[in-house]
Amino acid sequence: MINIIITDDHAVVRKGLKQIIEETPGFVVADEASSGNELLEKVRKNKYDVVILDISMPGKDGLDTLKELKQIAPDLPVLVFTIYPEEQYAVRLLKAGASGYINKESKPEELIEAIERVIRGRKYISSHLAELLANNLDSTSGSGEVPLHETLSDREFQVMCMIASGKTPTQIANELSLSINTISTYRIRILEKMKMRSNAEITHYAIKNRLVE
Repeated sequence: MINIIITDDHAVVRKGLKQIIEETPGFVVADEASSGNELLEKVRKNKYDVVILDISMPGKDGLDTLKELKQIAPDLPVLVFTIYPEEQYAVRLLKAGASGYINKESKPEELIEAIERVIRGRKYISSHLAELLANNLDSTSGSGEVPLHETLSDREFQVMCMIASGKTPTQIANELSLSINTISTYRIRILEKMKMRSNAEITHYAIKNRLVE
């Protein structure tokens, strides 16, 4: 049996995923978690074969959860399953150790294919994501121009996307468990690195580059 744990803060999503997964012989949803911290706690106590992880959750978000998870169980395959477009987080998540990235709009059979592939120790990426990775490789090797948002740290990128989504400094601080002063510092760094002067410019850039929906 392949034991899978689903991590998503929406019970209806977890239920739907469980129904799809358990229609496949040999697959069982052994556990569920509604937050990153709950997932980490369960992984410390139990053994799973695959983690299905949403990246937008209250408290510790998916990127931070993934990084900590890889320290606890470096060989545990993690399949990111999210509503966010690949342009936003996919490359960063794969670099952080994710085994695959699949959009919630995908067909059920694509989800099963992704799980089967990561179980075998392979990566699951779409053709579009493969192109993004290739472009990213070209940029880092010096043969292409690095997009401005790629100059940001993971935390700066998170804050930038939250600003572009219209969240206030207080909301961002609460979600990331940071002080408002720290968020303000990140905003200043983002504006400097992106060569911008306002939140409106950040939002325009993020929409143009499909970093927010």
